Amino acid sequence: MNKKITIAIDGFSSTGKSTIAKLIAKKYNYIYVDTGAMYRAVSLFAKQHNFVGNDFLDKEKLISNLNDISLSFKFNEDLGFAEMFLNDKNVEQEIRTLEVSQLVSKVATISEVRRKLVAEQQQMGAKGGIVMDGRDIGTVVFPNAELKLFMTASADKRATRRYKELLDKGDKVTFEEILFNVEERDRIDSTREDSPLIKADDAIEFNNSDMGIDEQFERICTLVDRKIS
Repeated sequence: MNKKITIAIDGFSSTGKSTIAKLIAKKYNYIYVDTGAMYRAVSLFAKQHNFVGNDFLDKEKLISNLNDISLSFKFNEDLGFAEMFLNDKNVEQEIRTLEVSQLVSKVATISEVRRKLVAEQQQMGAKGGIVMDGRDIGTVVFPNAELKLFMTASADKRATRRYKELLDKGDKVTFEEILFNVEERDRIDSTREDSPLIKADDAIEFNNSDMGIDEQFERICTLVDRKIS
């Protein structure tokens, strides 16, 4: 019987971390956790309560209201993956907007927010058999994960993917604002004091600027098979 391992997938925004993580989780019948969705949900809560905006952040008010935030994932059989629920309300669509994307890195810099979510993430993956993607999974959440991947791609390629994704959903956005958002999130994520986005020493780097999803999937499955056999 193959052992159940922990697979940590870190990397920059719009590198397809969630897409590949879902495919891996489905193939190996593992639990998939999108930690980015958790930070997005907290950002949505902060936005709804006027704790954060494009030009302000009321850090103390958000911290004092963290106990009012309940996050959970509920599997949607029709979609084939778990959706994000904030205080028992499905917010999967709301958290994927550009408006929330522009706020999430700001909220993610708050140490108290990170501590709350890291504790929840570690509890979710305590027994292994999990694929988790985010910014600090291999460095902070699961530093002892058996397999660590670090996804990267050029900012232009990532912005192009994100732009197409939002257009397909009917959002009215420009490529320039998407590119700015991608580059700004890179800057904030990489320079924040608490758990900055860095590649773990033992992580395998995947630059998928010119790599299709099928090729990535095959390569990663080979790595997983080596670890579980």
